[in-house]
Amino acid sequence: MNSRTVLKPKGEYAVREIGGETILVPVRSGVAELDSVFTLNEVGSVIWAGINQRKSFREILDTVVVRFDVLEEAALPDTEDFLAALQERGLIEIVEG
Repeated sequence: MNSRTVLKPKGEYAVREIGGETILVPVRSGVAELDSVFTLNEVGSVIWAGINQRKSFREILDTVVVRFDVLEEAALPDTEDFLAALQERGLIEIVEG
């Protein structure tokens, strides 16, 4: 994934933040699919917020580095892996980049 890659949610989701975690429930045909509930930890929640705001991969990575006070070398593979997992599950798609 290059630094200018921009992702967006694929489909609609009911999103709730509870105790530092984000709960994602896909909505299909106006009905929530409770069999497909996804729970994101605090880091995942920050990444998801960046995706919703159509931020670039670079902007999302920079936010993770600053917010959690980690080195980019540590955040980069974890962020890439998390985004790849979201793509594999069909939760996000590439808009540009």
